Amino acid sequence: MKQLPTLCPSCSGMLAVKRLFCERCGTQVDGEFQLPPLPQLSAEDQGFLLQFLRADASLKELARILRLSYPTVRNRLDAIIEQLKQHESKKKEKK
Repeated sequence: MKQLPTLCPSCSGMLAVKRLFCERCGTQVDGEFQLPPLPQLSAEDQGFLLQFLRADASLKELARILRLSYPTVRNRLDAIIEQLKQHESKKKEKK
């Protein structure tokens, strides 16, 4: 299955979901739905978070797995947290 695109291929703006479809019964829901914050992250950042969770949310363990220093892993996680905070603040501004 293809990965869900999050950016417009034309202008790089954030895409919104327009239609949801149930493969089981064929029901369709039309509307305008904003993507949740996690899918708005890059595939690389999503993968990093998955590895973090698989490492029992231990930065020390993740650093060992990735063969990176603890500060490098901590900085990467901090950058992702900042992105999520920005998504949240943009969401509040739209309300």
